[in-house]
Amino acid sequence: MTVHEATRDVVTVAASAGGVTALQKFLSSLPADLPATVLIATHLPASGNSTLAGVLQRSTSLRVAFARPGDLLELGHVLVAPANHHMIVTDGGVQLSQGPRQNGVRPSADPLFCSAALAAGPRALGIVLSGTLDDGAVGAAAIERHGGLVAVQDPAEASYDGMPNAALDATENAFCGSLEKIAEMVVREARTPVGPVPLRRDRELERRVADLLSPASAPEERPPGSFAGLSCPDCGGPIYTAAATGGSHLNRYECLIGHAWSPRSLLENQATAVERALNMAARQLEERMLLTARLSEGAADRGHKVSAAQFRRVSEDTRNALETIRGLLAEISPLQNTPQDVSADIPGDEVP
Repeated sequence: MTVHEATRDVVTVAASAGGVTALQKFLSSLPADLPATVLIATHLPASGNSTLAGVLQRSTSLRVAFARPGDLLELGHVLVAPANHHMIVTDGGVQLSQGPRQNGVRPSADPLFCSAALAAGPRALGIVLSGTLDDGAVGAAAIERHGGLVAVQDPAEASYDGMPNAALDATENAFCGSLEKIAEMVVREARTPVGPVPLRRDRELERRVADLLSPASAPEERPPGSFAGLSCPDCGGPIYTAAATGGSHLNRYECLIGHAWSPRSLLENQATAVERALNMAARQLEERMLLTARLSEGAADRGHKVSAAQFRRVSEDTRNALETIRGLLAEISPLQNTPQDVSADIPGDEVP
């Protein structure tokens, strides 16, 4: 299939922590007659009633709504991935998927960007705004490989520079600039023909997108690569090093269920799992210390001096172990000090 006189009319946007303000500013700079569809993936909490679409609508003359299955790509419209759903670009429309989390989140920017690369090829324009970690980097590289363009918010301007820096590292020719300059680029590219450019086949990328739309893949299609000696933070299953897509240098890990991770997102979620396990251990040690202290007091009251001393020693040893666990928690906790979603940025959002 060849694209004839098409413009870059499929605009995909990734934003996370600090991204709501960036989205408002970006959308406010776009004209009402923009000849493109804007598709947005943000890290919304799985539960809670998000008001993000309404918040963004107040910033733009474009029509903003949460995406629904089968929505068409209408010019001048903005579709936002709803909570707990990946948004997948198809030929002329979008589908929603509750397939496995990617980089620990759902919705994730990577499925949106990768599916846009496959469905729109050179018509796709991927934009990465403020956010922590690196969701969107794999997708940005896919858009670039398939003839599309990538624009990245200047890390110095972004509230959180993790996602912008990761996207810049993953791509070769991404435009980096202010939100106003990116908006100008979108308007210009949406009105400029891209010329006849063939859509590329990418079987590995096609498999990943198909797996999200139909998570129950055939057993013979698994595993996705060589065993990495790691376990998935989401399901506890084995993790494999996934095959790189056409020329990509980005490492990626995937479990048998389909949870996919970049190295940085995997490291962060491992830290979360370790912290959770240490907190559980600390709670058990506190209960053990309390119980043995009570047993020691009871034995002493009954005149059982030997038993009282034994329970007291166990209680003291447990206290020492508890202090060690608390020290470990203090060392890993700073990894969790940055927000992972946009919920704090959205006025009126109900997050449990």
